[in-house]
Amino acid sequence: MKHIETVQPWGGRILYEMNIRQLTAEGTFAAAIPHLALLHAMGVDALWLMPVYPIGEICRKGSLGSYYSIRDYCAVNPEFGTMEEFDRFVAEAHALGMQVLLDWVANHTSRDARWLAEKPYGWYERNSSGEAAIPFDWSDTAKLDYSNREVWQGEIDAMLFWLTKHHIDGFRCDMAMLMPPEFWHEAVSQLRQVKPDIFMLAEAEERWLFDNGFNACYTWRLHHMMCDIAQGRCRTDALRRYIYEDRETYPAPALRMTFTSNHDENSWNGSEFERLGDAAHIMAALTFVLPQSLPLIYTGQEFGYDHRFAFFDKDPMPAFTPNGQTDFYSRLAAMKHRNAALHSLDGSFVEIRNNAEDCLMTFVRESAGNRVVCIMNISPYAIHADFNTGIYAGIYRDALCGGEYTLHTHVEQDMAPWQFTLLEA
Repeated sequence: MKHIETVQPWGGRILYEMNIRQLTAEGTFAAAIPHLALLHAMGVDALWLMPVYPIGEICRKGSLGSYYSIRDYCAVNPEFGTMEEFDRFVAEAHALGMQVLLDWVANHTSRDARWLAEKPYGWYERNSSGEAAIPFDWSDTAKLDYSNREVWQGEIDAMLFWLTKHHIDGFRCDMAMLMPPEFWHEAVSQLRQVKPDIFMLAEAEERWLFDNGFNACYTWRLHHMMCDIAQGRCRTDALRRYIYEDRETYPAPALRMTFTSNHDENSWNGSEFERLGDAAHIMAALTFVLPQSLPLIYTGQEFGYDHRFAFFDKDPMPAFTPNGQTDFYSRLAAMKHRNAALHSLDGSFVEIRNNAEDCLMTFVRESAGNRVVCIMNISPYAIHADFNTGIYAGIYRDALCGGEYTLHTHVEQDMAPWQFTLLEA
């Protein structure tokens, strides 16, 4: 099996996960279109849409069901509108220079999916009674059988439908580690014959994903570590070890989707403010400055909406106007875009040693004459920072506050809990 070479143009991009159901009172593609201008102005480059397909009715959860219980891979959920309205949404996003990723659920379908009625018995794993097996405790789903190569091509043909007829730009692949590596290798090979620059994001962290065509994967381990630090269960030295281990584990072009929230975390574990508390801002900033990071903003974060969205029912976000949180993410995105040190895949990561390394991270990202210096008290403690900057001393721009900032050769300063400064040159 030949290794798939991937084109990687996404190093400086910002991704937004759109929950169509909850974004607006209407919960439709048409109602979401006016929101695109704000996202574009914030610096969002790509949209990941949670599953847009019709939802199963058998064993449906809640009043509207789970997006991840799919009846038909080649149709849209009438709750969200028509296929024509979906196409208009994609066209409007493209006109603003934003790409569109669809959420792809290859592991299972709903229990009343078209494929259960139309495809051979052997397309699904079966229980002792001959019924389609239920994966894990997902009682509204039916497990596809990947020992059957016809299932592979069925999935690939459905993905090609969206690429060729509806002009999407890639896929976020749900629970990608549950399918055989060989399936993804075959799928991505066929998809790239049609769209060489297709973007593939895996909801998984396995190293083999990048040998089989994926451009990016999740950072679940990092996310849980950030929550643990915020809640006092571990210290910053664990984060430091993670960063070095991560860089050694994955190939240089491998992007890592970094996040403080997403649909799973928000609905089941709470908003970023519930989980991270006063650390929410510094952890969000960290997702923008780590090596190989692809930062994610989830629906509502652009306004600081402190709420757990209902997953299976209508629970729309209130109408918002841009606010301080919008500006915060806009400034982070602008920094990410304009500074090659943060989006070059060969950019360096150099630590400046300091006196409080169980709390304080002082590091430099540098590439092609661009530099970002990060001074981050990633702890709930007030500290007295003391470090020497050496060759990195000089005149900088404060990336978030604006204005000139002089970084002296020797720095001593008191820092409040979760205080941070990002400097650009």
